[in-house]
Amino acid sequence: MVQECGTERIAGCQFNLSVMSDDFAEVILGALDQVDTSKVWKETDDVSTCVRGRIEHVFDVVQAIYLEAAKTGKHVEMSGTFSIGCPGDSSGDAYMDASPDRLNAPSKDVHQKAGCKFALYPMNTTDYMDVIYEQIDLSKEAGVTVSPAHYATRLDGTVPDIFNAMESSFTKVQEAVSHTTMTFTISANSPSNS
Repeated sequence: MVQECGTERIAGCQFNLSVMSDDFAEVILGALDQVDTSKVWKETDDVSTCVRGRIEHVFDVVQAIYLEAAKTGKHVEMSGTFSIGCPGDSSGDAYMDASPDRLNAPSKDVHQKAGCKFALYPMNTTDYMDVIYEQIDLSKEAGVTVSPAHYATRLDGTVPDIFNAMESSFTKVQEAVSHTTMTFTISANSPSNS
């Protein structure tokens, strides 16, 4: 199936947002409502939220939703999967705005500290470990602290720097590997990280 609209490939992210607070529903729904999602296709159901569109718009929206929830000061965690080029994907349910402008750019001014574990999966390539190691090395130049973790790489820093490192890795790999996925879990305001 074709995953392209015009000259751009459709990227997507499916994620869960968890807030460790009695008012979790208000925080989650507020974050989803406050973020400008007009440059992506978005659907939220009882399991997760899915965002589809151009890479930069998908990362912009996912980061902004996370920051909107995390700035409450409550312990907030997001887990998800970014994907592009999946052979089982379809060209439907996407919005591919042609302009590269990010509508939630002011969220990058929020310097919320967080910890994140991510794993990059360049599919159907025999040199996948070389591709992964190269991106880990490049992440070290992104203003985040990079450390090994079982089945993942840990990034510590501000949320914008963490998302920038993940987006940079994802974007670079998908330019060379047609089907690329990346899983992540990011946590802010955790009582275990004080």
